[in-house]
This record gives sequence, structure tokens and C-alpha cells, in this order.
Amino acid sequence: MALGEFQLFTWKSKATQENEQIEYEKWAFPYGQKQRDNLQTLLLEVFPKESVVTTLVPFLTCKELYEGILRKCGGRDQAVDTLLNTQKKYKRLIHRKHMASYIALVLADANIDESCEYPTADEMRARIAELENLRRD
Repeated sequence: MALGEFQLFTWKSKATQENEQIEYEKWAFPYGQKQRDNLQTLLLEVFPKESVVTTLVPFLTCKELYEGILRKCGGRDQAVDTLLNTQKKYKRLIHRKHMASYIALVLADANIDESCEYPTADEMRARIAELENLRRD
């Protein structure tokens, strides 16, 4: 179950829940544990005062939002602009001041391959600064 699909009072068997968790893990980390570990390391470098959980949940939420917008509008630039400037639905999970950071991380995640090599924290900070310049206040 994706974060945006929460349903109250939905009863599922343990096997169904486990299968959904496996499918979600495949979506979130298609290259497996190595990808997850490398991403978590990068998240903690970009957000050194945070924990894995407080960075991973907003990251996955942003990834889900980005992919949903991308499916609807079809363009990366439009999806980025929408997330930076108009997306308010998840503002409690992704603070506005961190949205550019999570978008940059999602874009980096979308570009990795089996090697699971992410950009360095300094490269990410440069990308974040570029995205922050695109924000309309």
C-alpha cells in the first residue's frame, strides 16, 4: 500500500499484507538492500540532524508524488515545478523548506542503475540549490 492509499478499517490477511509490503519494497528500492543502504547514507549526509525514519518517510512520499504527477503530465520539468510550487497535500510530511532537497534526492534515485551509486552529498547540495532557485514564493 502506498502512502497515499491509506484506508481505515480495511482488513487484510497477514499473507496479503506481507505481499503488499514486498511489492512496496520492490517499488521503493528496485535494486534491493544495497540501494536502500546507499540512499539512507545519502539522506543522513544531506540531513545530518535527522534520523533515517524522519528522512525516509518524506523521501518515499515525494517519490510517490513525483511519479504520480509524472504519469499525469508526462514531463519531468512539469512534475518538478508542481512539487516545488503547488503541492500542499503532504505539507505535514514534507516541509516546504525541504521540498527541493527531497525532489533532488528523488531525481537522483530515478537515475541510478544496478551499481546504486548516488551523487555525493556536495553534488546533491548543488542540485538542491538549483531547484530552490526554481521555487516561486
